[in-house]
Amino acid sequence: MTAKTKESSRILDAAHEIARDLHTAGFIDKRRMRKYDALCLAPVQEYSSEKIRALRDRYKLSQAVLAAVLNTSLSTVRQWEIGDKHPSGPSAKLLDLLDRKGLEALI
Repeated sequence: MTAKTKESSRILDAAHEIARDLHTAGFIDKRRMRKYDALCLAPVQEYSSEKIRALRDRYKLSQAVLAAVLNTSLSTVRQWEIGDKHPSGPSAKLLDLLDRKGLEALI
């Protein structure tokens, strides 16, 4: 992480904390608070075929079980692991959750 990224992250964290306090005090409505929450989400990292294989090995999952957990097809997981395709959208987000929070977060 670069110095600029760390600085902007601290600024976003501070802004989010202020928004949370204003919401608690009743000055920001629920809709506006959701916008602040969305702005402060951590970016989803990209997953290479090696990262996906390492993630699957860490939790001792077969390709079929990982496909079931991510609600995708077995052939899609195979294509990710050989590098023909790359996960995007909801699949990338679910892989990120699996990586950061563990298998329990998805089951």
